[in-house]
Amino acid sequence: MIGSRITASSFKTFFLYLVIVFGSTASMPESVFPADFQSARRSMVEDQIKQRGIHDEAVLKALLKVPRHLFVEPEYLSRAYSDFALPLKENQTISQPYIVALMTQSARLNAEDRVLEIGTGSAYQAAVLAEIVKEVYTIEIVASLAQTATDKLKTLNYKNIVVKQGDGYCGWPEKSPFDAILVTAAAPKIPQRLIDQLKVGGRIVLPLGSASGSQDLIVLTKLADGSLKERFITAVVFVPMTGKIRK
Repeated sequence: MIGSRITASSFKTFFLYLVIVFGSTASMPESVFPADFQSARRSMVEDQIKQRGIHDEAVLKALLKVPRHLFVEPEYLSRAYSDFALPLKENQTISQPYIVALMTQSARLNAEDRVLEIGTGSAYQAAVLAEIVKEVYTIEIVASLAQTATDKLKTLNYKNIVVKQGDGYCGWPEKSPFDAILVTAAAPKIPQRLIDQLKVGGRIVLPLGSASGSQDLIVLTKLADGSLKERFITAVVFVPMTGKIRK
């Protein structure tokens, strides 16, 4: 993780925070402060994302387009474009922008891909994926989060994302096979059911390890004989994957 820095974008974000607090505008749409939010988003991509090695143009364009401030909780609006994970309801989190970018780039996506996401959460990662690929299927085990994500994505007019409430460990077999699967919660083991739903040549990106401490973010590529080629990306800290995988 990089340390915090005081930059021009930080002062812009702080100014925006003051406006929001004293103007009670936490629920207002992007059009209220378009220059501030757009500037903060550009600074996030230029100063945080590109500088840390994200070079996939499709990923960068998606991050520039998706309004992350509409996916965070209102009390954290001022930090929407800082490179930090932020709390959500139900003890969940919205991943830091760099990790979203890193996982998306590591999946090596194409415009015609069909992608499964395990752990919808705020739906920010799903929205980023939807700007790049043809179809996104995303599963959230917490019913309230699944409903909030569905409503939010509908409001934002995302027509290529389908949200399902359920246990992501089981995947979405009726919609398989997938070109890529992204797991946004720490798994204690590689979920074989998800591997079974990958196309040959497909990639699964997931944090692997125990719920305590850090995990290894890895990419698994499914080979023609069904075996997996593994590549380590970096150490990460995610909330644990829940449901049947823990039994």
